[in-house]
Amino acid sequence: MTGSAASTLQVRTDGSVGHVTLDRPRAINAVDHEMILGIGAALDAFEHDADVALVLLDGAGDRGFCAGGDVRSLREQVLAGDAVGAMTFFRDEYALNARIAEYPKPVVVFADGITMGGGIGLAGHAAVRVVTERSQLAMPEVRIGFTPDVGGSWLLSRAPGRVGEYLAVTGGTMDAADATYAGFADHLVPADRLGDLHHALITRADPHTPTEITLLFDETPEPSRLAAARPWIDDAFAGDTVPEIVERLRARPESAASETADLIESLSPTGVTVTLAAVRAARSLPDLRSALAQEYALVEWFATTQPDLVEGIRAQLVDKDRSPHWQPSTLADVPADAAASALAHVPSIPLWAA
Repeated sequence: MTGSAASTLQVRTDGSVGHVTLDRPRAINAVDHEMILGIGAALDAFEHDADVALVLLDGAGDRGFCAGGDVRSLREQVLAGDAVGAMTFFRDEYALNARIAEYPKPVVVFADGITMGGGIGLAGHAAVRVVTERSQLAMPEVRIGFTPDVGGSWLLSRAPGRVGEYLAVTGGTMDAADATYAGFADHLVPADRLGDLHHALITRADPHTPTEITLLFDETPEPSRLAAARPWIDDAFAGDTVPEIVERLRARPESAASETADLIESLSPTGVTVTLAAVRAARSLPDLRSALAQEYALVEWFATTQPDLVEGIRAQLVDKDRSPHWQPSTLADVPADAAASALAHVPSIPLWAA
């Protein structure tokens, strides 16, 4: 084994496997700008290394693969009026998300434990996406007055039925069965077999593809709770607007439906309104890069025009009082053109370099 290690990233070569481990276990491996750049540099090196046949991404510790991006720094940049700094981080992060999806060698990700937000950006677009019985996947951005990004809108827009809208507007968490059903994961491998799978990826010549090797350890997940909930999810989330969705949820007999209505009404009215429109718009986009470009514009719109993002991060992650003061405070007060305005926003800093 050869390699090098930074303080928050381990990069090494295990035989024919290029191996990158996110190494911030105390922060559940949340990624900052340095880590994004480091992963990108590792992928560059592995691509041009003839001895590397595939790349493995995983996370240190037993709590999770990656809890997301460093949104506290985002809040500080927004408060300081540093839009350029904030958008530079997202530009590099989204470029990495696209690179993983388009990488010429197979990328395998062990999304063990918590994998949310920015973690989905790393795991969700890989060639082989492995979850375990400990996995908890989510795009929870609406909980901080934001909207799913890192290509999350692309994945959500392609989930079965209205499941994507449900997950996006509620920030709901998926277990392994749900993640596989919704299209966020490919294989369930028990956590105590990940070491064996890693060893097999390094040593096995037959079968020779990472998918075939992973299938040797794959187990059938339990039935998805999302699949079982499709009748009320599909009915309610077919509503044209968030208020209509809430109304449909209230009319359903299932207790989970009314609880979902309560949750939606506690979230940022602007955030859920724009999120619903963004996921639906992503359905008509041709590829992941187009979805990332749409998300990038939405990020700047939220960061530069909406107070809810800063307030949501404060309430959930800084002061942790869980009592955000949304502006506007109700769905009825959201401007009728809010979603259209957000989706029409043109970012001041281009996402893709010429």
